Amino acid sequence: MDTAARTGTPGPDDPARARAFLTAFARRKAARTADFPGGFAALDDAHALSYGDNHLLVDGPTDPELLPGRAEELLGHLPHRAVQVIGEETGRACAEPLKRAGYTHAEVLVMVHTGPVPERAGAREVELPALRGPVTESWRHFLPGAGEEVVRTLVERRAARRRGAPDVRFLASHDEWGEVVSWGDLYLDPATGTAQIEDLVTAAPHLGRGHGGAVLDTALRLAAEAGCPTRFLTAFADDWPRHWYERRGFVAVDTVHCFERA
Repeated sequence: MDTAARTGTPGPDDPARARAFLTAFARRKAARTADFPGGFAALDDAHALSYGDNHLLVDGPTDPELLPGRAEELLGHLPHRAVQVIGEETGRACAEPLKRAGYTHAEVLVMVHTGPVPERAGAREVELPALRGPVTESWRHFLPGAGEEVVRTLVERRAARRRGAPDVRFLASHDEWGEVVSWGDLYLDPATGTAQIEDLVTAAPHLGRGHGGAVLDTALRLAAEAGCPTRFLTAFADDWPRHWYERRGFVAVDTVHCFERA
């Protein structure tokens, strides 16, 4: 029997660790919050067009039938509605009431790294100004119909992530001319031994050249060096990156159900 089993302490791949981190990160990052039974609204008026910065997060027992009304009450000042429900059972219970209210539904996997820690692979920490140009172009590629204000919000919201964890780093891989071509966030909480890797993106012209792997491997190594045995990320259940992560030693341990309505 391992130490975690003997003491009751969650092991590195226990979903409770990642759940606690996701909840804490959302609370700390938010400019303001509003609690309700089973969760809270995370809000940031400075980035009102961002679903990721203005949504309901359900992380405990709640009444699924009341969720559509809670969203109207707490997100009524916004042009969108977004609800995130952590956990398979609760997410499934909330799906039907939200779908009846016109929400779309997507599943995001919480994936914990269980393989060996790789060596650093050439990516390095950068400041936000270095990411502004490539991130802007990336969003224009992914959302070609989005207006300039939407793109600006999606780019500038990254600064708020510094509030989300005790140690937040932005990593990037560069091409031979020194241009940023792949990037990602690393959120560290050494006190709980938990780290999240998030928003890992490679510019389309540079896919398949090892830049994304360099950012991921560097993030994993830095997280291990910071004393974080639980290292996780999130990936859409029906998209190809999840399989790329699986090949790099990640396994799915939990699900976040994401509901949205424009």
